[in-house]
Amino acid sequence: MTITEDIKSDAREELADLQRSPHFKASWQHAQQYLVQGSHAPALASYRNLVQECPGVSQLWVELGLAAAGDLDFAQADESFQRAMELGSGDSSLLVSIGQQYHRLRQLGAAYACFERAVTADPSSVQARLSLAAWFERVRRLDDAWECVQSCLAQHPKDSRALYFQAFLLHRKGLDAEAEAALRDLLKCGLLVSLDLQSDANHLLGVVLDALGQYDEAFGCLDKAKSLRRQKVNMAAFEQAYNKMDGARRRLLAELTPETLRRWREEGAADARDPYPLALLCGPPRSGTTLIEQILGAHPDILVFDEAEAFAQELLNKIQPAPPTPGLNFKSLNSLNAARRAQLTRRYFKSLVREMPEKPDGKLLLDKNPSTVASLHVWLRLFPESKVVVALRDPRDIIISHYFQNLASTGQGVNFLSLEQAARFYSDCIDVWLRMRELGGFEWIETRYEDVVGNLEAEGRRVTNFLGLPWHESQSTYYETARRKFIHSPTYNEATQPVYTKAVGRWGNYAEAMAPLQARLEPYLRAFCYP
Repeated sequence: MTITEDIKSDAREELADLQRSPHFKASWQHAQQYLVQGSHAPALASYRNLVQECPGVSQLWVELGLAAAGDLDFAQADESFQRAMELGSGDSSLLVSIGQQYHRLRQLGAAYACFERAVTADPSSVQARLSLAAWFERVRRLDDAWECVQSCLAQHPKDSRALYFQAFLLHRKGLDAEAEAALRDLLKCGLLVSLDLQSDANHLLGVVLDALGQYDEAFGCLDKAKSLRRQKVNMAAFEQAYNKMDGARRRLLAELTPETLRRWREEGAADARDPYPLALLCGPPRSGTTLIEQILGAHPDILVFDEAEAFAQELLNKIQPAPPTPGLNFKSLNSLNAARRAQLTRRYFKSLVREMPEKPDGKLLLDKNPSTVASLHVWLRLFPESKVVVALRDPRDIIISHYFQNLASTGQGVNFLSLEQAARFYSDCIDVWLRMRELGGFEWIETRYEDVVGNLEAEGRRVTNFLGLPWHESQSTYYETARRKFIHSPTYNEATQPVYTKAVGRWGNYAEAMAPLQARLEPYLRAFCYP
């Protein structure tokens, strides 16, 4: 028996001993409960005790890493994940899982290394090959991604996941006719047994047909994909929870006054100064935030954070109760004292800058996150002195663009499983902005997608100047800077291209399907002067 086999044998025995012990089994279950509940500090303490008793169990180290990350102890998280990888060096699934956690933590080099190690550990693993292929695709190494998929298909020629990803790469390479043929064959062959893959294939075929100008059939494919997704969702429960949340938010917004916002700003000025200058870029999702983000992010004095989790995880989730509780109310938001605000904002900044190798002294931090527009009142309670950039776009283009997104049927993605729900989600988001704009008491600017693509430098200069900075020549060729970065937005591919106008008025290709939404959208078309 080799040394590696000895280690694996010892680890299996240790895990078996742990599972046989009622005491350790209960301790592990309690730690997991803390972790699921988001009680990261007690979870971390519990896991530290467990790994002292059973240091050879890789899963304990993974969960310790998750607890440490949740408690913002990123050094401990990295140490724990590295220990888990040593113990599970031959476990391809474990390595992929750790790679995904590194990706979520935005430790991108570590994530890539995990995926490579997973393939080395088990070259026949479909999961490992496709995880590495997906990574290559995200960083625009399409030939490497293609090679990964072909290696996978050489061993598993009928694997539906690999066949789907092959079609996706054909589309990414601009070979849409070939992608269409591959997808039609895949949908006919009977290999797609899971609803998720059936939905993915129909959705991708819709995207490909749209690129080929076959709009009627494209919409039919999208509609089928959404229908398959809806089969996995309890829509009645979702709508009930959503209505409760939206109702609580509207009641809170109704209680706000200009005096409230003025007082929040005074309190913010009296608080300890934030460690970095901060601005927010938000807007209804699909409103062009990624484009303006890349233009601003090409400025050497602006550090952009692309859809980071810091606001949601460290602020919103901490003060806004999750369903089935009634939701955040005016009294609880308004009564946040200085000590609590300082505690929350410290955690926010610690989480936000975690991916930076050194402190970003002297730069403006720009948190770009479209969905924050729906919680702008919360943002301004904690950062009332920050500048706010709100992206606007023709509501009809936003909604049809929503429908072309293939998002998971959980969380926010459920809002895009029908045109009607997407329209409601848009109106609920933009109503928050209209209310906050009416109240005033903070620094804001609106930027229209159509103006950006119509005259990039003029509109980009206007927004850059609003942030207190001069226009920089590198912003004109933002896409060159973007190609050197990992972009987390779903529109990561489009962000690396020069500005184009083909997405303006795209909804017209689907005017018949959009017609029932006209009455709901009419007030917003008037409010933002869209014909």
